[in-house]
Amino acid sequence: MMNVFVLVGKVKEKPEVSTTAKGNSVAHMIVEADRNFRNEDGSLSSDLFKITLWKGIADECAAICHEGSLVAIRGRLRSDLYNRNDRDYYNCEIIAEQVKFLDGRVNRNL
Repeated sequence: MMNVFVLVGKVKEKPEVSTTAKGNSVAHMIVEADRNFRNEDGSLSSDLFKITLWKGIADECAAICHEGSLVAIRGRLRSDLYNRNDRDYYNCEIIAEQVKFLDGRVNRNL
């Protein structure tokens, strides 16, 4: 079985790093990616994805990324099941395992 997620898009919000109780860096980054089909009016829609960044990847992305940066992200999906008012809900989170900067300004892979 595989759990692989790949996304290429533009950073919508600069990630801000915080530290967990165990001392690990964590950040969240919003990335916008165009859909591959046009709307009724002929325009392309886009989707926004919340990406979770851990440790060194979180620190580097916070230092390098800015709004509009073009990035490629390879990672995995993490899902949770929780129950509220006797109803099951599912939540999916994208965990970045590698970030590649596609802007000509930065030539780094994380």
